[in-house]
Amino acid sequence: GINAEYMGGTTVKRTSSLATFAAGCFWSVELVYQRTPGVLSTRVGYIAGKTPNPRYEDVCEGTTGHAEAVEVTFDPSEVSYDNLLDIFWNKHDPTTLNRQGNDFGTQYRSAIFYHSEAQKRLAEASKDRVQPRFRRPIVTEIVLATEFYPAEEYHQSYLEKGGQSAEKGCKDPIRCYG
Repeated sequence: GINAEYMGGTTVKRTSSLATFAAGCFWSVELVYQRTPGVLSTRVGYIAGKTPNPRYEDVCEGTTGHAEAVEVTFDPSEVSYDNLLDIFWNKHDPTTLNRQGNDFGTQYRSAIFYHSEAQKRLAEASKDRVQPRFRRPIVTEIVLATEFYPAEEYHQSYLEKGGQSAEKGCKDPIRCYG
């Protein structure tokens, strides 16, 4: 899409693209992308399940089939999809099936939801490129993005609301729960 942004008396057109990633609990995944220069916006939500308009409590029960995910709107002239993929691989352990740290269940699975064939090719190539860094096989799903359901408002920018910096380029350690 194209966003028009008013800057200093002129309107600047920005091209934006979407990327969607699941890498465990969506709060810390969102914060790492909020801090990434070139990311225009983020929102957390649920994707790839069978229940329309799922609620957090339903997703946590593991009965809806959804993954907790972050939808990233980015400016490809400022940050490439490949860069976003590198962040994804570095943010979590892609070799643990349906688990990140103490969080376990299918909602915490590792997945890349592509929005185009080009994204699919880049995701597959990046998976092959990073596999040698891990002793175990990567179990990350690379699947077509389906309908994304935004999570409840209290989940949006959760860690930022809890006092952690979402400033671009911030390198402070991310605390998972506020």
